[in-house]
Amino acid sequence: MDSSNWDARYAEAPQLWSGQPDQPVIEVVRGMRPGRALDLASGEGRNALWLAEQGWQVTAVDFSTVALSKATEKASTGGQELSARLEWVHADLLTYRPDAARYDLVLLVFLQVPERERKHVLASAASAVALGGTLLVIAHHTDNLEHGTGGPQDPEVLYTQQDVLADLSECPGLETERAETVRREVAGASQPALDLLVSIRRVAVPE
Repeated sequence: MDSSNWDARYAEAPQLWSGQPDQPVIEVVRGMRPGRALDLASGEGRNALWLAEQGWQVTAVDFSTVALSKATEKASTGGQELSARLEWVHADLLTYRPDAARYDLVLLVFLQVPERERKHVLASAASAVALGGTLLVIAHHTDNLEHGTGGPQDPEVLYTQQDVLADLSECPGLETERAETVRREVAGASQPALDLLVSIRRVAVPE
């Protein structure tokens, strides 16, 4: 799906998703000292807004102008101080180039793209992580297609934590902290959704 497809989808309802931050994001980030965060494929801004509320300075990037407009409006209801901690960037992740080694936290949450595009975006995301910072990747797991609930039904855009690690294997200076399958309860569903979670820390900055 391209940006126009997502614009149309976000325009279908006042709020397409729950508006709440993803629980694994809360679990991983809780206890971190707020710094600079980069939220890639930020959508309506649920994670970016929550991070800003915790004191993070957040750059949120998405290619849907409708989603960014919703996110900006939500931020404005939180007052000037909250809005000042948020920068909204309209860009396609296939061409967006974040500043290298700048961010203490980089999020890539529920981006579902084919393998070639995924590898490119992951490498770009990893390059933005500062020394001591964290890259957190969460996505619908390949196993969700047969054993989970909801999510994309196209196997071409589904992947595993092992795929993430393989995609990043040529990116130097990274150390894996977590790489696992997590279960996510879905209201009204008979079984949970299956997601992948990968948390990687930068232990060295490439020369």
